[in-house]
Amino acid sequence: MTFKTIHHLTISDKSELPFRTVRAGTPRGVVQICHGLAEHSARYERFASALVTAGYHVYIHDHRGHGANIGAHAPRGMFAQKQGHVVAIEDVRALNRHIHENHPGLPVVLFGHSMGGLIVLNYVLDYADTVDAAAIWNANVDGGAESAVALALLYTERMLKGSDVPSAILPKMTFRTWGRSIKGHRTLFDWLSHDPAEVDAYVADPLCGFDASVALWIDIFRMIRRGADDRNFSNIPRNMPFSLVGGAEDPATVNGAAVRRLADRMRKMGFERVQCTILPGSRHESLNEINRDEVTQNFLDWLEEALPYRAMSG
Repeated sequence: MTFKTIHHLTISDKSELPFRTVRAGTPRGVVQICHGLAEHSARYERFASALVTAGYHVYIHDHRGHGANIGAHAPRGMFAQKQGHVVAIEDVRALNRHIHENHPGLPVVLFGHSMGGLIVLNYVLDYADTVDAAAIWNANVDGGAESAVALALLYTERMLKGSDVPSAILPKMTFRTWGRSIKGHRTLFDWLSHDPAEVDAYVADPLCGFDASVALWIDIFRMIRRGADDRNFSNIPRNMPFSLVGGAEDPATVNGAAVRRLADRMRKMGFERVQCTILPGSRHESLNEINRDEVTQNFLDWLEEALPYRAMSG
């Protein structure tokens, strides 16, 4: 069984959820990964290899409209016509259920990058009892006036041209603005990493960098606004471990300020085990930065602290 093999899980709406998995010999836990916007599961092979070497099974699926999960049921760049954020969370739940059925007794950590971090946060708001810890990396959960304006613009776009077409407005407000914010940028995706090889690989990948649909952008901002409301955190145990990571040079998180704000909010709500790290000299994709080996080791160290050591045979 290799990471390159794509498996399929039949889920409640009878669609097939494509996922990758790689197993550790003597597992101490499971890391379930949620990838970001306009990318896909195959990009996490290096991270998965490090996790398996450290003793963790790894599972990662392609969100609808991404990677191997594109088709009539999910056009590229769209979760669903309606309530796509709910659909995305339920897909995570389906794979999580599959993990528990196949590895009973092993602790499960949910890891998400960027949009995947928003999905992880929204998932634990509903299903905190199905994971032992959560990692929310490079995600901006600020739900103030800017998100309200973005949603108003998106609703106007939806009214004028529908929800299944690429948004003409949001890419300009996000990806393109972030790209131009990098002084002396070589490409419009330099905001992802200082490593030119990683940026070039992203640009050359036909499954990366596409413009998301109006519907998907609406789903993203609905998740942001839900995560910005402290009242929605009531069902999460205050002793659940959280890893929050951001880059000090990441325009998507206002140079890490949005990550700090989420950590501060959670601590004020009484969460006792929130580790917040803002990485100096790091842009958006922490796992693909020049110091990625150090960043990955820091995550493994956090796992050691967050989870009880339980070597199992399953």
